[in-house]
Order: sequence, then C-alpha cells, then structure tokens
Amino acid sequence: MSGTTSIAPRASYPVQLLAVGGRALAQLVRTPSHSRRAAAARKLARHSLWLSAAGAALIIVLMVAFDRTEIQLMPARGTPALWPIRILTDFGKDENVLSVLGAALIVVALIAAGMHGTSRALLLGFGTRLQYLFLSVALSTFVTDILKYLIGRGRPFVGGEADPFNFIPLEGTGAYASLPSGHAVAAFALAFAVSALWPRLRVFMFTYAIVIVLTRLVLLAHHPSDVTAGALVGMVCAMAVRYWFAARRLAFAIRADGTIVPLPGPLPGRLKKVARGASAP
Repeated sequence: MSGTTSIAPRASYPVQLLAVGGRALAQLVRTPSHSRRAAAARKLARHSLWLSAAGAALIIVLMVAFDRTEIQLMPARGTPALWPIRILTDFGKDENVLSVLGAALIVVALIAAGMHGTSRALLLGFGTRLQYLFLSVALSTFVTDILKYLIGRGRPFVGGEADPFNFIPLEGTGAYASLPSGHAVAAFALAFAVSALWPRLRVFMFTYAIVIVLTRLVLLAHHPSDVTAGALVGMVCAMAVRYWFAARRLAFAIRADGTIVPLPGPLPGRLKKVARGASAP
C-alpha cells in the first residue's frame, strides 16, 4: 500500500498504552458522582455491622467449643497422603490469586492499547471488572496482614499442644499468624466479588471458597475460627470495594433503596469477537 493519506496518524502504541493505564487509574480516584451513594453507604454500614457482629459471635463460640476438638480430629501435619490437598490449597493463596488477576489486567491493557472504538470500550469494560476483583482481594489481604500481626494467634499445635488460646500479639512470625486465615480471606473476597458481578456464578464461587477453607483445616494450618474470620474479612472488604466502584458508576449501579447491582457487562460472545479482532490485520 502506498501513497499519502489525509487521515491523521494515530498515537504510537506506547502512548496508547500509557493512556489506557492512566484512564484505568484515574477512574478509581475520581470524585464519587452517584446521586444514591449515601443510601448505598448506609446499607453497606448496616450489612457490615450485622455481618461483623454475627461473625464475631460465631468466632468466639468456635474458639471456646470447637477449635480444640476439630484440630485433634485432623490427620497429622505432613502426612504424605495429603499431597493433593497441598496442591489444591494453593488455589486460594492470596499471592497466587493476585498474580493471576494482575496478569489478566496487564494483558487487557496491552491488548486494549492496540484497539480503538467499540472494541476498546468493550475490553476496557471487562478490565474495570477485573480491577474490582483485584482490589477486593488486595484490600482484604492488606487488612488481613495487619490483623495477623496485631492478634498474633498461634497456629494449631504451635507450642506442642492443641491450645486455641495461644496468643502472642505483635509476634510477627508465620507460626503466630493464624487469625484470620489468609487463604480464606482471598477465597471469600474473590467469591463475593465474582458473585457480585456475575450472580449466576455464585454457587460455583462459594463452593470454591468452602473447599479452600476445608483444605486449611485438613492441613492443620488454621483453626475453624480462623477460617470463619477470614471469610468475614474477605466479604466485608469486597463489599466496601464494591461500594467504592458503585459510587463512581463503575461496573455497578445503585437502586433507590441503596441496593448495589451489577451493570450489564460485555457479553462473552462479544469479548471473543474482540479477542479475535485483536490479532486481525
């Protein structure tokens, strides 16, 4: 193809990539604009308080009445036959979950930078939803690391006996980082976030989260109260991030009563078409 053209040249790919990244960050920190965000904030506060109160009561009951019994029923730590469980549990490790979501965000940005018009808009809409998933898990993990350090609960049998009340606050080592369970936090934050965006996946995602917490119990990495606390922290943090997005009209809408609902997103068929178009000449 030769000759001149009157069409202005498009910006270079690096410039487009910087623009995509800048837009993705800017939308997260812009001033909230949704007129119903106050109602949503009140509903979030009520639900968070209710969940926290019920969760705290359950955690105390488990500590007093069940933790010691449950860990004594589990197979010994290091049992060779548990190798499949050790593999399965890594699917809920916060570093692994964040790595996968972070890599997906990078891929979306790299592809979107080479697109224009509707195709880019569709892919960036999916990218916004990936941002929600990533930040839900990231915030939950950050809060969890602080709580682990402050609480300093010993893992099962640390100290040589099944003592659910083995606490050394501010101890800061892995042996005293049992409460809350990081795997449970990541799994339930991800389960809630995915379900908030795509409600039809709710059963699958919460089944995944429950399987992850069961692996932590079988491997004697945590007490039952630890994984319960992790589930609570993960869901409350994902709820808070959902409100942040809804208040900025990102991926979610707010109804008149303050209920946050997902906005219609890119359909799988249209995303596949976009993906095919990304490699087209």
